[in-house]
Parts: sequence; C-alpha cells; structure tokens
Amino acid sequence: MPKEKYDPPDPRRCYTIMSTEEAANGKKSHWAELEISGRVRSLSSSLWTLTHLTALHINDNNLTRIPPDIAKLPNLVYLNLSSNKLRSLPAELGNMVSLRELLLNNNLLRVLPYELGRLFQLQTLGLKGNPLSQDILNLYQEPDGTRKLLNYMLDNLAVHPEQLPQRPWITLKERDQMISTATFTVMCYNVLCDKYATRQLYGYCPSWALNWEYRKKGIMEEITSCDADIISLQEVETEQYYTLFLETLKERGYDGYFCPKSRAKLVSEQERKHVDGCAVFFKTEKFTMVQKHTVEFNQVAMANSEGSEVMLNRVMTKDNIGVAVLLEVNKDMFSGGMKPPLERQLVLVANAHMHWDPEYSDVKLIQTMMFLSELKSIAERASGSVATGSPTSDPSSIPIVLCADLNSLPDSGVVEYLSNGGVAENHKDFKELRYNECLTNFSCNGKNGNSDGSITHSFQLKSAYDSNLMPYTNYTYDFKGVIDYVFFSKTHMSVLGLLGPLDSQWLIDNNITGCPHPHIPSDHFSLLAQLELHPPLSHTLNPLNGLHLPVHR
Repeated sequence: MPKEKYDPPDPRRCYTIMSTEEAANGKKSHWAELEISGRVRSLSSSLWTLTHLTALHINDNNLTRIPPDIAKLPNLVYLNLSSNKLRSLPAELGNMVSLRELLLNNNLLRVLPYELGRLFQLQTLGLKGNPLSQDILNLYQEPDGTRKLLNYMLDNLAVHPEQLPQRPWITLKERDQMISTATFTVMCYNVLCDKYATRQLYGYCPSWALNWEYRKKGIMEEITSCDADIISLQEVETEQYYTLFLETLKERGYDGYFCPKSRAKLVSEQERKHVDGCAVFFKTEKFTMVQKHTVEFNQVAMANSEGSEVMLNRVMTKDNIGVAVLLEVNKDMFSGGMKPPLERQLVLVANAHMHWDPEYSDVKLIQTMMFLSELKSIAERASGSVATGSPTSDPSSIPIVLCADLNSLPDSGVVEYLSNGGVAENHKDFKELRYNECLTNFSCNGKNGNSDGSITHSFQLKSAYDSNLMPYTNYTYDFKGVIDYVFFSKTHMSVLGLLGPLDSQWLIDNNITGCPHPHIPSDHFSLLAQLELHPPLSHTLNPLNGLHLPVHR
C-alpha cells in the first residue's frame, strides 16, 4: 500500500477540561484519543462502544489479557499496550487493519498470533522486553524487521475459509421462441497482470498468493469454468497471452486476438514481454473472424488534437489501447422461429482498458469517445465491404458488444456518454479544460454537424448489468466499486441472464480486507452475460440495428 504520512499522537497529551459555563453554552467536545491508567486489571465492556477512537493508551497497567472485542474499534491507528502483564493476544487484533502503530513492549508474550501479519499498514511494532522465541526475535531485529516479521506471519497464516461460495446465475428473461435468434455468452475480466501485483499495492495479500504461478491457476479456472463463447480480458501480459492464455484456450476451441499497450513499441524485447494489453477470444464453432483492429488512443489523440495543448499533454501521453474483432455468427447458432436468417450476420466485439487515475476523468471520457468514433468507422467500412452488392447493404447493420475496464463509476461522464448516446461539451468530467475544438471530431455528426452543445455517438448501447446488481467489480482495501462493464446494442440484442455478485456478507464475515486473496486471483471480479441476438430484418426502412444514423430532412 502507498504509505500515507502517519503522525504518531503527541506524547505530551495535553488535556483541557471544559468549564461549566462552556458546557452550559452548548460547547461540543471532540476527543479521538483515550488514556486509561491506574494499575487497571480489567477493561469495561463499554470501552468497545467508543468506535470513533483513533488512539488508545492503556499502557502501564496490570492487564493480563485483552478481549477479542478490541477489534470493535476499527478506526484505531495507534494502540499502546506496553508495560502490562499480557501473556497472549487475541487473533482478532489482526482485523484492525487501520493500525499504524502497535506497542506491546514489556509484557510476558512468548508467542504472537500469526493474524498480526494482516496488519499491512503497520509502521511501528514494539516488542522489546518480551520473552519471545528466538525465531521471532531474529526476524524482528533485522533491518526493516517489522515488515519482515509481519510478512512472515501473513505468509504462514492458515487460509480460512476453505473455499468461496458460488456466485449465483440470475435469469432475466427466456429466449424468444417466435423468431430465430442466436444466444451466446460474453465474459469481461481484468486478470491483474503480474507486474502490478505488488506488496506495495496489495499488502493484505500473502506473497505466495500474489505470485503469478499461483494466481494464473485461479484465473484460468475462472475463465474455463465460465466457458463463455466470447472472452474479453484486460491486463494480459504479452508473453502470457501466447504461452498461457492462447495456448490453453486454443485447446478448448477458441481463437483470439491481442494487442499490447502502445509503449510496447518503445521498450526492449525483454521488457516487451511484460507489457500488458487487451485480448479477445471466441469459440470457433460459433464465430468466424472477419477482421481485427487495434485502436491506439495516443495516435487518435495526436491525429485529432487540432492544436489543443491539453489533448497533447493529457490524452496523448497515455498509452491505453482498445481492440476490436469483427465476427461472423455461424448460421447454426440460430434456432427457434420459422427459419434461420438468409443474410450474413456480423457482430463487432470490442474490448478496452481506459486510464486508471481518478484525477484524469477528462482523459477516460475522451478515450471512450475516441474508441466509439473508431468503432463507428470500422462498422461503416465493414458493412460496406462485407455486403457489397447486397440490396440490403446498410452501414449501420452491425451490432456491437463492448467490454471494458472503464476505470469509471456508474455516475461518471463515461457511463453517461455510453448509456445516453452523448454528454454535454461542458460536462464536469472535462474539468473545464479546453477540449471543445477537437471533441467535435468524435461526435456522431462530425465537424460540420449540429452539435447542440453535446458530443454524441451513434451506437444505441445498454449495460448488461443494471447499476445496482453488482455492488463492485473491483474490490481492494481502499477502493470498492463498479468499473468494469459489458455494453451491447439494445436495438439488436437483449440480456437473458447474468452471473451475479459474490455474497457481500461472506466477504465481511470472513474479514476479506481486499482482493487478490488466496481464493480470489485478481482484484477484479469477472462479468458474464448471456445475450440474445435478433437476426437482421430483410428491409431497411426501419433498420433494427446497433447504429442510428442522423436523419437528413
């Protein structure tokens, strides 16, 4: 975890007693620290109701035990238990993950509960003057001994419970029996690449469970057990794409397409292996690849900067990418109704990973706009070339499935733009920066269209997951929220079912500080949706499709 600045409590601890007059005048007192002294032998249970406390000084007493209820003080940053007569500590101390300083000096401790290893934010651990075993003392006395001892304890802590509860499958509607439709499942999953899985970021996870050799088994198990027809993955390292993902999934009847982030072009061959990117896999018995495309956001930003400094300095400097594959749906996927469609049915599957930093909401929104603008061009070109000569050729006839780690919450400009078909040019996520000139390049009507003060796109998209269905798709100690999405053309498709969330209560009951965890191999949960695709209509008067073109009157 990034170490926040920690200031220990003032050792002088000056107290002021409120006067009767101040109390009578309604003056409020706020105290976040408490000191208990006077050779105390036991603690009142009412102490555990003071959940606002950030510092507790109960040193220099005659305490022989600390009750497990101490963990009911979740905001404690400082806990001083020194100079008591403690022979043991409750394992529940390990749940107090806000602690930065834990002083246990001059007690009678011979052993420590391994649960203390879970205190990943602890900066000071006082153990002097205890008859501890030599093994513990040897570790503790090394340089950076506190961190080494805590890591040792965490790595050797038994993992409970033994397994995860199953995530529920949620059926939303039944397949349409009246017309011939195709159904397929789509998975979206950020697998957390090895390079980012560090103890600095995920200090609550044992090092062995962060190790790629361990995590990759859980990741592949998650992917293969979902058995999706289309799989979109983010944070796939280049070498792992070829040696693990593609190799394993080819054996299971998939083909795939991958592209690393733009920086791959600038680094050495050795470093290139570890550059992450986006991958799309599809079952070859159900789909045939027609085209594949990469969208490099920095290149699109440069080509459309129109001299905008913020476009060049903020957007162009980020090396995120998106990929898209144009797939033909195999005819025998259609069933129900009278007869399968005569025309060739295409689906454009897109996958992207937007910039991560919360301070760059403008960049995430523009990257999303650039991606949709490029997808529109791909769809238009494809529908022209694929259906040349066909009387029903329509550049807007290709439905889209968009999977992405948008690094944006459901109330963001990014999700508003995707769901509503546009956002205002002065949306707060642009941060009042001067993008206006170049944003119209990405709007549905282009430079010369009537923008009416908003930037629009021409896909009619809907999120497969309602915003309240998944409480989070990313679950770490300091961030829990929905940032991964599956969008689809709502004019062309509907959702039949979804993989629901992991039971939130289970995470709380088992004190899961964050993910990854020995049972959860990424900091993201996968999304899995079953979609139903309606065949194209054989006339174009009122196209039922994924694109709606501006009407010229």
